[in-house]
Amino acid sequence: ELLAESREWPRADRPWRAGVSSFGISGTNAHVIIEQAEQAKEPATEPQWAPTVVPWLLSAKSEQALAAQIERISAHGGALSPVDVGRSLAAGRSLFEHRAVLLAQGPDSELSEAARGRAEADRSLAVLFSGQGAQRVGMGRELYGRFPVFAGALDAV
Repeated sequence: ELLAESREWPRADRPWRAGVSSFGISGTNAHVIIEQAEQAKEPATEPQWAPTVVPWLLSAKSEQALAAQIERISAHGGALSPVDVGRSLAAGRSLFEHRAVLLAQGPDSELSEAARGRAEADRSLAVLFSGQGAQRVGMGRELYGRFPVFAGALDAV
């Protein structure tokens, strides 16, 4: 039967199937068989992932302003969602010369300061995406010798 308008399929104890054909003028032909979708099942509730520690990135134009900002956020930050605050600080704030990282371990927990320092504008950033590491012999040796943080992370692996 060739339908000119849509209509409901009657309910059945099996899924409905239909064939759709297209015969193009240029000789391109196609035929597709479609099947009625399964009834939607109730989605299983999956446990929500919540990190145990969230970094909060802070920056200011002076050391005094940074200290004041750390004091303010330490006084009020514990009552807020650590993930929401961390996202807002990372994505919605300007980066200034004086910077600090606080670690939030959950609502109503004490914040701990992980790092504080000054950004150096004349430093360049280098990132090495090494793949599986076979690009050249000794890859990473200079980073290992020059940066203790890199050496420590590599030694830990």
